Amino acid sequence: MSFASQNFSQEIVRALTECGYEKLTPVQKQAIPHARRGHDILANAQTGTGKTAAFSLPIIQQIFDKPKQRGRFNVRALILAPTRELVAQIAQNIENYTKYTEIKTAAIYGGTKMSSQEKKLEQGLDILVATPGRLLEHLDLNNVSLANLEFLVFDEADRMLDMGFVADIRQIMSGVRSTPQTMLFSATFSAQMNKLASEILRKPKRISVSPENATADTVAHVVYPVDQERKRELLSELIGKKNWKQVLVFVNYKETANELVKELKLDGIKAVICHGDKAQSARRRALDEFKEGKARVMVATEVAARGLDIQGLPHVVNFDMPFLAEDYVHRIGRTGRAGLEGHAVSFVSREEELTLVQVENLIKQRIRRVQLDGYEPKSRDALLEKMHTKAAFKDRKGRTNNPSEQSDAERRARLRRTVLNRSKVTTLKK
Repeated sequence: MSFASQNFSQEIVRALTECGYEKLTPVQKQAIPHARRGHDILANAQTGTGKTAAFSLPIIQQIFDKPKQRGRFNVRALILAPTRELVAQIAQNIENYTKYTEIKTAAIYGGTKMSSQEKKLEQGLDILVATPGRLLEHLDLNNVSLANLEFLVFDEADRMLDMGFVADIRQIMSGVRSTPQTMLFSATFSAQMNKLASEILRKPKRISVSPENATADTVAHVVYPVDQERKRELLSELIGKKNWKQVLVFVNYKETANELVKELKLDGIKAVICHGDKAQSARRRALDEFKEGKARVMVATEVAARGLDIQGLPHVVNFDMPFLAEDYVHRIGRTGRAGLEGHAVSFVSREEELTLVQVENLIKQRIRRVQLDGYEPKSRDALLEKMHTKAAFKDRKGRTNNPSEQSDAERRARLRRTVLNRSKVTTLKK
């Protein structure tokens, strides 16, 4: 099924052709017709399935069909995403889709100057792509108006909840006075996610292109049991012996990332780093070097698990198993995209065996173990026996976003806004 068959304008079809888009992906086949009819949408879709086009193209076409004069600080469509990288990627895709139209798009996120973003917002926009935190800052300063919002999209909604943005989302929604067409896209679903969806969606069309919490069929999973202190050595060994050319490595802590990059460089392996302490320009530069092949390895924390679009990425390595089993799905979603084969490699220490069991339960798949000679971990048998036989271990749940965690996030959000408002008052007094 082609994009022309969906009655998109010639200008949009021409741009899509130049982007290399030929046939609709499964999520696009399901979502686009419903979105074109104005329905709210609740979609279960993994990264790499073409969901950006699925939600943005119907919005673009409706704006194209009904052009309006842009009002000062006014926005017609708002797309929220959890990370800077994902916001920038979505905005770039939309600009590619609209290159032969007059539709105006902008992206706002932290790490860049508020003043330059304010100038874009003041002129009025057709489509705004934003992270929740930075959008709230502009709303507090009256730099953007959602009074006439016609379209609202939540992309990677589960990740936004994981990152504690639920209070920000509810505050943003409280400022929406219109009844926009709303679409919510998520790779995983939880009780909290379903509750949020029931609050913001009206009789949504439910779309699922794969089993919930599933991973792509094109990804081959493998686990290497290894002691924690030998993981770095094992990583260098695999990269060298298997001649891996492009490897995205996930760790849980910024300190681990910094140390691992140093060690890899000592082994003669060019590596770059991506985590929250790095400036946006440094993160973008690291990603560009990795994409261009100037660096063989990119070491990243969870901040990079969403939004990184690396065409043909062959290998993702979980140097540390994620804290949340759901994050395994998001991490490995960087590989095996667009029908290409990918490899998800996990290093699992004795202490991480429980997380591995939770991941396998989540994706409903037993992951193949490979024991590399010389890297056998110490004293695993007793722990494994205990885990697979004792109910206290088997039935133990992974870490979830419980109410207390969310209330902490809400308190942090309120504190940030209080500080911002006080600074505004101080400025006025001066």
